[in-house]
Amino acid sequence: MSENTTEVLVGGAVLAVAIGFLVFAGQATGFSTESGDYSLKASFRSVEGVSIGTDVRMAGVKVGTVIGLNLNTQNFRADSEISVFEGVVVPDDSSIQISSEGLLGGTFVEILPGGSPLNYEPGSEIEDTQGAVSLVSLLLKFVSGSEE
Repeated sequence: MSENTTEVLVGGAVLAVAIGFLVFAGQATGFSTESGDYSLKASFRSVEGVSIGTDVRMAGVKVGTVIGLNLNTQNFRADSEISVFEGVVVPDDSSIQISSEGLLGGTFVEILPGGSPLNYEPGSEIEDTQGAVSLVSLLLKFVSGSEE
């Protein structure tokens, strides 16, 4: 009887750890439902390296995540939607760009805050955008000596 009790306790502990891991993974990847978050939109020339769940940072601090990416078939730009954490305000003259953590690092979306006293309202579109820069195309320009 003691072997059965031990197996049940160990099984319960393993199940509890698994559930804890799933909850943590959901929060870390942005799949948690935080009621106070609000969304903003931006249109980029290229979103290379960005996917749903990519971090949105301001001054190096995570302030949100990318929640949507679509190709706009009218202007052939990548329309993105980001979710910004509750309590984080974004001045309405801010710009947004796709940045890299380093030469071999990952990609993230960076908000560069402006100085306006007015802030973006939920659902607003950030007009000042800078898309991803392709490292391969930069290296090819350097090697070929092209100044285009």
